[in-house]
Amino acid sequence: MDKREQIAESLKTLRLARGLTQQELARATGISQQNISRWELGIHIPNLADCITLADFYGISLDDLADRDPN
Repeated sequence: MDKREQIAESLKTLRLARGLTQQELARATGISQQNISRWELGIHIPNLADCITLADFYGISLDDLADRDPN
């Protein structure tokens, strides 16, 4: 699995684990639903500002958001 796919899977898993639709996440974060969809499909990856917004929303680190083990 490449990094884009890994990030896409992580973003979708985090959202679903909290029982949110893409639209609900969009309303809660101010990020467009279209961007959330593109990220979860692996079409694009979020920019740093959006990653920070999502990590803060979920209460996790950027490493956890990207499902990244820094070691």
